Amino acid sequence: MNPFPDDIYTEQEDVDPDTLANLGPLRPLAGVWEGRKGVDINPKAEGPERREYIERIDMQPIDPQANGPQLFYGLRYHIHILATDEDNTFHDQVGYWLWEPATGLVMQSLTIPRGQTALAGGRAAADGKSLVVSAERGGTEYGICSTAFLEYAFRTDSYRLEVTFNDDGTWSYLSDTMLTVRGLEAPFRHRDRNTLTKVAEPEPNPLLKKLGKA
Repeated sequence: MNPFPDDIYTEQEDVDPDTLANLGPLRPLAGVWEGRKGVDINPKAEGPERREYIERIDMQPIDPQANGPQLFYGLRYHIHILATDEDNTFHDQVGYWLWEPATGLVMQSLTIPRGQTALAGGRAAADGKSLVVSAERGGTEYGICSTAFLEYAFRTDSYRLEVTFNDDGTWSYLSDTMLTVRGLEAPFRHRDRNTLTKVAEPEPNPLLKKLGKA
């Protein structure tokens, strides 16, 4: 059954411009966060490698976004990670977290500067204590796109991210990425996990600032 309306052009009226007030389960993510106990398990020629890392995530509200009648509230984010034993960037990532109040749809888009992007989706309650989003290689709705080299050498077959909001105001994540690595017989589970502590509050979204309601 088609869940979408016949009118695909008309946008919603009287949209609340305050993104922070309408983020649903994404509201606890808004702000600037740091975590110093990250653990990464990644593939190397000699076998799995365990790396510890320090992470900073900046998540700021964007203005409400419309696809015709579909309405999203969201956060723009930037992740920067340093391995504890190196000075150069270990991982850099940008994207958006999006929430559709009408349906409970949650999405995470991500792009990393090694030629890979993904759109992961899931469902959540507005007051939920956790989020789960996932994507599959080849999916046209929630999928993964990579360069020819990554497809050849380190093909990403699936991605799953679980976020848990802790009672002390921190939040934790567990990222599971299944890889087909050239030369390995079995799939490789690439895992990352960390707990983040807020170091700065988010700013109001641009429209709210412009309206003088911030």
